[in-house]
Parts: sequence; structure tokens; C-alpha cells
Amino acid sequence: MPIQEVEKIWMNGTLVDWGEAKIHVLTHALHYGSGVFEGIRCYKTSKGAAVFRLRDHMMRLMDSGKLYFMKIPYSVEELCKATKDLIRVNKLSGCYIRPIAYRGYGEMGLNPLKNPIDVAIAAWPWGAYLGEEGLKKGIRIKTSSFQRISPNVLPPLAKATGQYANSILAKVESLNAGYDEALMLDYRGYVSEGPGENIFVVKGDVLYTPPEHASILKGITRDSVMTLAMDLGYQVLERDMTRASLYLADELFFTGTAAEVTPIREIDNYSIGAPGPITREIQAKFFEVTKGGDERYKAWLDHVYP
Repeated sequence: MPIQEVEKIWMNGTLVDWGEAKIHVLTHALHYGSGVFEGIRCYKTSKGAAVFRLRDHMMRLMDSGKLYFMKIPYSVEELCKATKDLIRVNKLSGCYIRPIAYRGYGEMGLNPLKNPIDVAIAAWPWGAYLGEEGLKKGIRIKTSSFQRISPNVLPPLAKATGQYANSILAKVESLNAGYDEALMLDYRGYVSEGPGENIFVVKGDVLYTPPEHASILKGITRDSVMTLAMDLGYQVLERDMTRASLYLADELFFTGTAAEVTPIREIDNYSIGAPGPITREIQAKFFEVTKGGDERYKAWLDHVYP
């Protein structure tokens, strides 16, 4: 989906014009993938624009930086304020937000420690990542031949720029095969996640999702959906799963900041069918919460306009 330009991007504490948000061609992160980032959504609510779980995202950005020996030169509070300032100056009512911290221009080579840590935040209008049709009717996915990175290769708990080469290969493979998205297995052959999404299986009245040791990124949307599902009265279990257990699922869906709650109607030519009632209930509750319709979860929303 093309990026829709807005007026300003926040870079190292300054709001700069969209077209002037540039880096040097010898920036370390461009060559070695030495950066960490987040994906965040801001939703239009009855009380104006509100960022969903903003502080949790910025805390995870800090954790990702720590795993890569990057000391981000701003506090969580400063990054949260900068995000809201950016949304206000661009007059956005709903948007996708991309904070990134990366090793900048200074030295070349595999020792990155003397390079500066630059930080930027961009925000722009962005619709459904896997398509509005996908949200309504579900998507088709394919198990990838590319294995999800294992914990002793790179830290899956970090949302790091270079690690997403792994996801890109899986994504492109699935697209080239005529599918909408990929499913990745971990180093043991168990279900891990999508290229940019966590996965949930519904069997009976129980929801299953892979655990941390299955090389997943611990998604903030995943955590939100687990909470919502339990509050709706469903049991949610983290457990290892095989491909075959997904083929026999009653319902399947992906979660993620970009994907939100996207039903899966087919996997590896096994039909799961139209989005089921539990997926629909959780999807509806998720969108109700993100748009400020349930006061019980108001702490998840960070309002932009006083």
C-alpha cells in the first residue's frame, strides 16, 4: 500500500518537513540492519484521536534496543509526547505510527558501538494491512519453507530491522505462490507466527497460541486479544502446535498492529471456512475497544487532543 505523505516527521527531537527526512547513504543501519522499530496505530474515537497502547509499544522499543546494545537517547515519556505532538501537527484523526531507532553515520564495520543512535517517528494514514476484504472474509495462507529465526541465531523478542529479512522472504514466497500471507515454523518444526503477525487457533471454546519459546515476537495486539478473549469468558492457552493441528482448527486468525484481527479462511489448501463466531466476536470487541467504545479498557488509549 503506497505511503500517503503528510507534513512533518519527528527526527532526533525536531519536526522536519516530510521530504527533508533524510539519512546519509553510509548510515550503519542501511548496511547492517542495526536498528529497532515499532508499529503503532492511532484510532479515531468519539473523544478524538487516541493511540492504542502507546507506552507499551515504546517500552518494547526500549527492550529491543537493549537486546542490541543500543541506548536510545530519549525516555519513554519523551517518545510518547513526541508521537502525540507529531499527530497533532499533521492534523491526523487516525494513522499508523512508525518509531525507529537506528545506528547512524559514523563508522563502517561490524563493531557498531561508536555510531550515534538516531531516532525518528513518522505517522501517516494507513488502512487494513491485509485488506478490508481480508478483515471481512478472511485470507489464504501458506506454510513457508523459510524457518522463523531461532533464539540462538537472533533474539525473536526484539523488533529489529535486520531480522525482517527473514519475514520478507516468507512473505514474498507466499505471494508468488498465490496466497495472501505466510505461516512460519520455528527451529523445531512447530508453529511460530506469520511474517508480521501472531496466530491464534480456535478449537471448541478454547483459544490456543504459540508460546514465547516458539520464536515469536510477543505482540501487543496478541496480549490485548488474550485479555479480551478471557474477559469474554474463553480459555486461552499458550502451547506448541503442529501444522496439522491448524488444518483441523475450527477457526484461525492473525493478530498484529498492522493486521489487527484478520481471519484465516484457508491454510495450505486446507479450508477453514468463513470467519467463525468466536473470531468475529473477538474482532468486533477489539475494534470497539480501539475506538473507545468500552470504558473498561480506557487505559489502553492515549488521547492526542486534550
